[in-house]
Amino acid sequence: MTTSATTRDRKLLDELRGAVGGRHVLTSARATARFRKGYRTGEGPAIAVVRPGSLVELWRAVRACVAADVSIIMQASNTGLTGGSTPDGDDYPGGLVIISTTRLSALKVIRGGEQVVCLPGTTLYALEAALRPYGREPHSVIGSSCLGASVVGGVCNNSGGSLIRRGPAYTQLALYAQVQGDGTLRLLNHLGIALGDEPETLLARLERGEFTEADIDPADDRWAHDHSYAAHVRDIDSDVPARFNADPRCLFEAAGSAGKLIVFAVRLDTFAREEETTTFYIGTRQPDRLTALRRTMLRDFDTLPIAGEYMHAEAFDIADRYGRDMFFAIERLGTDRLPALFAAKSRFDALFAGLFGNGLSDRLMQWSSRFIPDHLPPRMREYRARFDHHLILKVPREQVEAARALLGELFPGGSEADHFECTAQEAAKAFLHRFVAAGAAVRYRAVHRDKVEDIVALDVALPRNTRQWVEQLPAELAARTVHTLYYGHFFCQVFHQDYIVTKGTDPLAFEHALWALLDARGAQYPAEHNVGHLYVARPELARFYREIDPRNQLNPGIGHTPRGRDWNDHACAGAHGEHP
Repeated sequence: MTTSATTRDRKLLDELRGAVGGRHVLTSARATARFRKGYRTGEGPAIAVVRPGSLVELWRAVRACVAADVSIIMQASNTGLTGGSTPDGDDYPGGLVIISTTRLSALKVIRGGEQVVCLPGTTLYALEAALRPYGREPHSVIGSSCLGASVVGGVCNNSGGSLIRRGPAYTQLALYAQVQGDGTLRLLNHLGIALGDEPETLLARLERGEFTEADIDPADDRWAHDHSYAAHVRDIDSDVPARFNADPRCLFEAAGSAGKLIVFAVRLDTFAREEETTTFYIGTRQPDRLTALRRTMLRDFDTLPIAGEYMHAEAFDIADRYGRDMFFAIERLGTDRLPALFAAKSRFDALFAGLFGNGLSDRLMQWSSRFIPDHLPPRMREYRARFDHHLILKVPREQVEAARALLGELFPGGSEADHFECTAQEAAKAFLHRFVAAGAAVRYRAVHRDKVEDIVALDVALPRNTRQWVEQLPAELAARTVHTLYYGHFFCQVFHQDYIVTKGTDPLAFEHALWALLDARGAQYPAEHNVGHLYVARPELARFYREIDPRNQLNPGIGHTPRGRDWNDHACAGAHGEHP
């Protein structure tokens, strides 16, 4: 680092400490480790990690970073799977500052519970809890919420979630700051709430909730969720996937912005909670039966199902063995404690990495999981012994009888296909088992580093008219895998595909070979976890990033785009390869 850069960094650190307080500007490698390393992938150095405690502090911190011309990464709970909210290497223009928003967790329920305003650190769990007295629920209610993910993070990444009717997280109502092409910072209030014009006054009023219902514009001409998705997903003969990150339908200001804007708040619709539901557990050795179920329900049923979560037998087994302690923690402790648990885990690993290498906490937790009693219902275990393909189907009260009739026809019992109606406890355990699968793959890698090179993780959106959705890996690729894990949101045709590859395999070459296979099938990827640093942003997505961050100072390099200011080529840009 040059003397001028060192002087600039010292001046910047002084300004950041003045903005948020000295104890919330972290600079040591140990203190910043859990912010600089991604949950599944990504790592790099940072000048500092800044943890503002108010929207005004966030504004001041961002303004100082923009003026100092350092690169900025916004981060909430750091639960992303593609490395999009953590550094990727050490070549960021001007150096890098990570701004963590976890202290900015307030929310405001408005319009009688029909809408909500969420600050950057609001978690899905907190939003679920706040809406419960209103008989309402947010866009996503399980899955990401189990990992402490933020509401704003979901919007910025067009996260999909498990609920069939709702599509990707989306809003046209947001309050955000944008770095202009000339290097100035501009605050734009598109929340539809009258708060004044002066930035710090406006932000303080919003955070304190100093506005009335009269200050809220109904904004009926702007969407606070994707109103068209229910009809969109029913178009089962379309050769375009139902939802994916590069879909121009859902790229609008904060929605899909992937850290290229500083989002202070979003305004979202809420949804009436389904009080009387029924969950069916389905098993089959013939995936065509699941195809027929999906197409029939989407085409013919008056009401869409609530959720339909798929899991292949191999994913079932890995989640069973390597996700058992996470299952136990969520079931016994609740999701609200998970962010603190992850933070403690990261601190523990940072403390002992020098003595015991990476992943000590994972190895210890895996060893201790053998003492946890069997956590899965007997009927689920019986179905695992009988069937390769598993589906958890949740339907509303008015759909139960029609679903029973269709399931009786397609999954009548016997060795090829069967189903049962879950008790409340079986339903909760089935969904929870499905949602620990992603973390289970990470655990497997940590425990078996001697035979595992890495995880190649894809989230894939298949065309809505796809009938042959089960992937058939070529022999040369199958030989390079220890395990292949398939699970996902079946009715949306969004699948998470984790390939645990053998030691010595080049993960990048393996991934590029998979891309070619997916392109041939008309797939779009990523589907809902955003490009991060694993995927190449498709042209329409890259154009959107350029439009909202013309200076390229926020999250530069995302989606393998250039890292240089003003989108100029950078020394390391494109080093990871290009999309075929």
